[in-house]
Amino acid sequence: MHPAPKPVLRPANPRFGSGPCAKRPGWSLHALENAFLGRSHRSAEGRARLDAVIRRSRALLGMPDGWRLGIVPGSDTGAVEMALWSLLGPRPVDVLAFESFTAAWAHDIVAQLALPEARVLAAEYGVLPPLAAVDWSRDVVFAWNGTTSGVCLPGTDAIPAAHAGLAICDATSAAFAMRLPWDRLDVVTWSWQKVLGGEAAHGMLALSPRAVARLEGAPPPRPLPKLFRLTSPGRSASGGRLIEGIFAGDTINTPSMLCTEDALDGLRWADGIGGLEGLIARSAANLAVIAAWVERTDWITFLAAVPATRSSTSICLRIVAPWFAALPAVEQARAARHLSGLVEAEQAGYDIASYRDAPPGLRIWGGATVETADIEALLPWLDWAAAETRLAFAGKTAAG
Repeated sequence: MHPAPKPVLRPANPRFGSGPCAKRPGWSLHALENAFLGRSHRSAEGRARLDAVIRRSRALLGMPDGWRLGIVPGSDTGAVEMALWSLLGPRPVDVLAFESFTAAWAHDIVAQLALPEARVLAAEYGVLPPLAAVDWSRDVVFAWNGTTSGVCLPGTDAIPAAHAGLAICDATSAAFAMRLPWDRLDVVTWSWQKVLGGEAAHGMLALSPRAVARLEGAPPPRPLPKLFRLTSPGRSASGGRLIEGIFAGDTINTPSMLCTEDALDGLRWADGIGGLEGLIARSAANLAVIAAWVERTDWITFLAAVPATRSSTSICLRIVAPWFAALPAVEQARAARHLSGLVEAEQAGYDIASYRDAPPGLRIWGGATVETADIEALLPWLDWAAAETRLAFAGKTAAG
């Protein structure tokens, strides 16, 4: 075996991590020159800028009238936890756990909220739980796209048009890159640092009229810290009033106005490239390039075996080369890290290792801020690194 020739062309932007994700093409610090700094976020202009993020996000996503959308603390994690702690309890709940974050929501529902009739529908990385087994008369908690598994729901029909429970959807790596069926969802969450390449620490929480009715109809059957409270106390035991200010730029805690300006920059860029359809098309083109490469490459394949469930954002791949399969599990993990480390050392692709809880392999962010040309430039480096890794791990088979 001889060393493989090293590629010449490198991606112009080698940032392929799944969060924080690549900034929009052409981004620079000049985009933040007009940030509302050193002033109160509760001033008229501060509230106006926060509300602009909400209004622009609603419009870009095509969110229906009657939905509330607010900026909340703690990124997508904070938004999901607010929904779980504030809404769950009146009905039994099903939770779909098919990657690390949905497994965390399942743990919190079972161990922390201790809901007695909770069911966890679990699946290994690369596949969805059996959707036919979901009981939609219950509340159902799920991710639209598994950020750490590269598996997404196959489409609108995954959720019945009529369902008695609430459909609570973690959409952090799907929003702005995949079509969300708003008429079939009740709670949707995401964060700024994914498809539009914003900065971290801020989450978005969207509530349907049905979700608002749940909140106002009965108080949560548990104490809530201030950061989770979405209603103010009512005059009776029947619940409370929704804190409408949260959904008009009056945030629960102090937000970063620098991050807010960056979020507005990303939303303006999205509008300029064709809105939601333009964003979806860019992400789909990135997946298509990787799919064509996988088709002609014998050492790697998609972690998601079913094409209809393959993510166009968090594109997860597993190594299937015979030399890799012959390694002990511990050596497979080392070999995968070695491969991604070689690419990073050459400044050809950063943060492409699979998530720490996922099977050893690669994860390439294909969201809308990533240029397809950069993914095309990355792929020869992956082939080169795979050949180099095979040489480095020669002879370390299970039998050896």
